[in-house]
Amino acid sequence: MKLIHVAQHTSSEYLGLIEDHLEGRGIRFRYYRPFAERGGLPMPVTVRDGLILLGGGPWGSAGVRDLPTLEREVQLTRNCLGRGVPVVGIGLGAQILAIAAGGGSEAAPLECSTGDASRTDASALGGLLPETYPIATYMRDRAHPPVDARIHARDASGRPALWQVGANSLGFSGHPGLKVAMVEDLVMEFDESPPAFEKTLVRLRALQRRLEDALVPIMTGVIGVTGWMD
Repeated sequence: MKLIHVAQHTSSEYLGLIEDHLEGRGIRFRYYRPFAERGGLPMPVTVRDGLILLGGGPWGSAGVRDLPTLEREVQLTRNCLGRGVPVVGIGLGAQILAIAAGGGSEAAPLECSTGDASRTDASALGGLLPETYPIATYMRDRAHPPVDARIHARDASGRPALWQVGANSLGFSGHPGLKVAMVEDLVMEFDESPPAFEKTLVRLRALQRRLEDALVPIMTGVIGVTGWMD
């Protein structure tokens, strides 16, 4: 049975709807919470089946409000990539993956947004990525995937929404398993919140069912790319 290590950066953001898809396939996961009093990150040698790097709310990676464990997580991710261990980065996690893979990140203000992504590669996620699908982000800064990354989808502004490095690692700009309650809790957890948050929250609530429906083929594709059912 596979065991996925999950780096959680806030109390509010977790795997969300993704948990059900992993549990339904008998894939175990374990959270690591370096922000907690007795939290920490996994030792690289213990990460054999996969690593998921979650978002970070107002934490970023481009120098404005960097995640306190940013350097350690970049090193952990680089170690996993070097050993062929699949890595899935979400939001801030995608920025960490980009940096570790030879790309980078750029400063951008904290935002909470919704929209649609358009597939740019018909073979993305083994051909399972929907042609268009909803994306929701709560994030500071943006990932710059490395030049050799395969861009699978872009958002309405043309920015990478889903990309792949190597044979088995993926970066998502938004959280594909987002639950509205996670976003509500992020606002209460931190002293900083995105502008026009209340209006975006209304759109997020209306988007929830579409996110749930899109996650079905997306997670099937992710499982195939990462080999978590092999």
